[in-house]
Amino acid sequence: MDAPDDNPAALLPPGARRASGDVEVAAYLGIAQERESASPQRPPEGGPPPLKPEAVAVVDYGSQYSRLIARRVREQNVYCELIPPDAPREAVAGLDLKGVILSGGPASVYSGGAPLAQPWVFDSGVPVLGICYGMQLLAHQLGGSVEPASEREYGFAVVRKNAPSDLFDGLDGEIGVWMSHGDRVGALPPGFRAVAYSDNSPVAAMANDAGMYGIQFHPEVAHTPHGAQIIRNFAYKVCGASGSWTPGNFVAESVRRIREQVGRGRVICALSGGVDSAVTAKLVHEAVGGQLSCIFVNNGLLRREEPERVRAVFERNLGLNLIYVDAAERFVSALRGVTDPEKKRRIIGAEFINVFEQQARSLGAVDFLAQGTLYPDVIESETSEQTASHKIKTHHNVGGLPERMRLRLVEPLRYLFKDEVRLAGAELGLPPEMLYRQPFPGPGLAIRIIGEVTAEKLEILRAADWIVMDEIKADGLYDKLWQSFAVLTDTRTVGVMGDQRTYQHVVALRAVTSEDAMTADWARLPYDVLARIANRIVNESPSVNRVVYDITSKPPGTIEWE
Repeated sequence: MDAPDDNPAALLPPGARRASGDVEVAAYLGIAQERESASPQRPPEGGPPPLKPEAVAVVDYGSQYSRLIARRVREQNVYCELIPPDAPREAVAGLDLKGVILSGGPASVYSGGAPLAQPWVFDSGVPVLGICYGMQLLAHQLGGSVEPASEREYGFAVVRKNAPSDLFDGLDGEIGVWMSHGDRVGALPPGFRAVAYSDNSPVAAMANDAGMYGIQFHPEVAHTPHGAQIIRNFAYKVCGASGSWTPGNFVAESVRRIREQVGRGRVICALSGGVDSAVTAKLVHEAVGGQLSCIFVNNGLLRREEPERVRAVFERNLGLNLIYVDAAERFVSALRGVTDPEKKRRIIGAEFINVFEQQARSLGAVDFLAQGTLYPDVIESETSEQTASHKIKTHHNVGGLPERMRLRLVEPLRYLFKDEVRLAGAELGLPPEMLYRQPFPGPGLAIRIIGEVTAEKLEILRAADWIVMDEIKADGLYDKLWQSFAVLTDTRTVGVMGDQRTYQHVVALRAVTSEDAMTADWARLPYDVLARIANRIVNESPSVNRVVYDITSKPPGTIEWE
């Protein structure tokens, strides 16, 4: 069993967010520098992968970070798919299966109803890597035993190699890792040997001669410094992958799938101004050309001057048919009196669809809605695809969509992280000003205003947010941060301004570093930057008399406040 709150704890040090040229960003799909050491020679980029692409299947046993394993495999230029524990043999029949990874998860293998590995995992003849719960599954199902650990291991630990293993090839005898488990292997299955141990786990890693490996730690997280090399060793040395999954292949395959899905239908694409919708629009346009119309909706929840900037950037760089809709009054009116953040998201999602369907009717027969949904949106919204994961919040473009929606969805980025989307965008030729814009939530400022959304509060927040962006950019910090923004809280405090008592709003500042928004750490902004931001906000916004700084990481908090 993984310990509760199985957490890669990306409590990144100051400035740890990967910038656009970072080797770890570039490593995904291999378009720039290499990670840690050279990977095998890649074939030239070109058309879509073969009908049966070589792949690693990642079986998801409910860890919030199972997708992170898949991401790490893809960073090694190896295609992979995430599948549920009960997936039948047919789920991988269309792949040239090179290996299987069993993820972590919250269950104990000896508990009733715990998810198990399907028979095909063991009889498919490909190597298997069990991570944490996955290792315990191997022990439990292959004749060993798993027991509660006398001392839980949670956090940084050191494992020591005690036998040769391709999995640890090139690593020192002592390996720093991230542990998160409450159970451990008590007895090895027949044919297995221990290849590493830790202070609290006599079997921290195990292997047999049939290419099956189990490790008690998490190589996919940032706190396992050589985790990428362990995954690379599994993909190349153990599974024999060739590394043919490239940006060109992803783009070509996405275009092919969109073309197959849409056929001769017409598509409208929701443009928000961010990289996700931009890459989505570009992919759909590459696939179906003039069958696509893009719609940018000013919902009244955008930042200062954003509608004008977005229109200019998209019209200049994408050359698409762009329809601008001013629906500000409609959205703000729909939110009147609403304070619950989940209800806000659902209202905004429903209103977006209403606007899109009205525009579709004006265009004639439209069949599809394309939108830039990413995997973090899906996993936090707990759709049917991720029933093992707990719902964090409803994203307006996932759980917030109305059931009666007539348009069918086209979501080519649904299983990508933000950095992966940026790399796909670079492959499509999108400019840096689009690719490296900080994420902005679909519900906009509505979820950065705690409580009811009003026109007055929107103007207060726009003024504060403008100052935050101005100072962050002036200090050269914008590209080093995942996000930086202001929140208008529902608290008022007493202050003294001009020798007079005030009772005004409190603005919270939020700045975080992150790799993919699944985890994040608060950014250690310089004190002088914080001082300038706070001073300007209270002086330039008469409705605010106090500024605070949020120093909460994710988890336990989320990046946005609502």
